[in-house]
Amino acid sequence: MLINPGSPQRAIRDASTPLIDFAKASAVPGGFGFLDRFGAVEKNRPPECLITARMTYCFSIATLAGIPDVERFAVHGVASLYGTFRDETWGGYAGALGGTPPSQRKRAYDTCFVALAASSAATAGIAGADELTTDVADLLETRFWSADAGALVESWDREFAEPEPYWGANANMHGLEAMLALYGYSRNTAWRDYGLRIAETFINRHARAAKWWLNEHYGPDWTPLPDFNADTPRHEFRPYGMTPGHLFEWSRLLLQLESTFDLPPVWLREAAAGLYETAVDHGWAIDGKKGFVYTVDWNGRPVISDRPHWVTAEAISAAATWSHLTSDPRYAAQFQEWADYAQTHFIDTAHGSWHHLLDADNRPSYAIWSGKPDIYHALQATLVPLLPIAESTARAVITADSGRRQHRGPERSPAKG
Repeated sequence: MLINPGSPQRAIRDASTPLIDFAKASAVPGGFGFLDRFGAVEKNRPPECLITARMTYCFSIATLAGIPDVERFAVHGVASLYGTFRDETWGGYAGALGGTPPSQRKRAYDTCFVALAASSAATAGIAGADELTTDVADLLETRFWSADAGALVESWDREFAEPEPYWGANANMHGLEAMLALYGYSRNTAWRDYGLRIAETFINRHARAAKWWLNEHYGPDWTPLPDFNADTPRHEFRPYGMTPGHLFEWSRLLLQLESTFDLPPVWLREAAAGLYETAVDHGWAIDGKKGFVYTVDWNGRPVISDRPHWVTAEAISAAATWSHLTSDPRYAAQFQEWADYAQTHFIDTAHGSWHHLLDADNRPSYAIWSGKPDIYHALQATLVPLLPIAESTARAVITADSGRRQHRGPERSPAKG
């Protein structure tokens, strides 16, 4: 789909509406449920905080974009996060509504997505979002943020008495994303500074020392754990080895962070470039077939050659961001190649949304996800190419609508589906 430079909001609406329409079926009492491959709720799975937060975020962005009949879904999500998922006794948010002990553990990963959803919803003027944003911001700052470590505590037990003896890059990467969104909403530079500390810890210290590879797992004393989950390499959130998709995600977020400074730290651009190149070199078609593998070992050999949709989505978003920022045609060419790949292999024209996983031969697979649980990554890949660089997608949608910045870079969205 070509952008109409005179109507950025129309381009945004046209690109994102099919995904948003697919997601509407996920609304259930108490939150948002898991969608199967056909777009129906999986009735045997209770609503989870992560999915509810991600869907609330997507509906909030859609509200900002002016898509009709979506605000009520964002309202439902905010009410669910601040209602059914909020632990009124101990604070924080339950992982799921099933009531089992693991569902009551308080994870930074979930909390960061609540913060992303809340601040985006508040930016869109969704009822109740200001209160949710205040609650989750206080939780991040008082319970999860470690000033000594420059990182977020991975998780706590329900009572916030025992922290998990582990530091993880994945949760902290989404911490950077959430803090940029909180900054975009509140204009409180403390959130941007927390995000910068996270980036310094994981990227400027650890990834730089490894020549822009990133070990995502660390013990309580920050000892790297390169063999972490070697026996469960398909883990959805903490896989063994290096994850090229996360390097793309970090690269984009560092550029978004850079955009918030008049005089940004000079290492941000260098690090963003180093991570991007590592991801390209060790992710794309490394096994001789089109697509990005899930993980590689520390010698660069594929561990899991399945292709998660989110890795391609993040590669598209990163390439588009670099193309916006520079005049280097290489980024535009990579964006085009990866967008065409997504259009051919991931976007499900029959049933909607994106297939969440392909096998090594680029056929739909359900080895990790049983269906299409949410649209978060796909929506980002759809919108980022249409938006200016800003601290958050919510702020970028507002900026695009105002026409304060001229659009540069890729000239079509990769994903209608």
